Amino acid sequence: MFPESQIPRATIQAYLETHYQVHGSMPASLKIGEHNATLDAIHRLNDVESSAFVTACNPFSEPLDEAANAYRQEMLAVELMRHGLPHIEGVGQHPSNAWSGEASFLVLGVSVDAAKELGVRFEQNAIVWAGGDAVPQLVLLR
Repeated sequence: MFPESQIPRATIQAYLETHYQVHGSMPASLKIGEHNATLDAIHRLNDVESSAFVTACNPFSEPLDEAANAYRQEMLAVELMRHGLPHIEGVGQHPSNAWSGEASFLVLGVSVDAAKELGVRFEQNAIVWAGGDAVPQLVLLR
């Protein structure tokens, strides 16, 4: 499925299995490859055709302490505000709960290219992006 990636296959599999939880007034649990009616409603309510689930935590999936991750997430929030990108807090959590969930944002109205740039800037292996069909897709960055 992702033969050219530098990311270990087990890590990619974990990303594919993770539940991407959107908080806020319209909570949703996004799963890769599955249409999400709530995400579709969020898009329509905010008059956008796309969104991305992005984190700044644990660069390249290397664990950092809570304070370092919180600082990185704050810097991502500043970046989103600077670019006028509306966003909703969330968390990416693998269903096994074998590791802590990662604080994240659902960024509304962002193009796939802009979302990839955010992921690269914050040293991520991947982002999750959904277009007008409201089907989250894993987009590898390495």
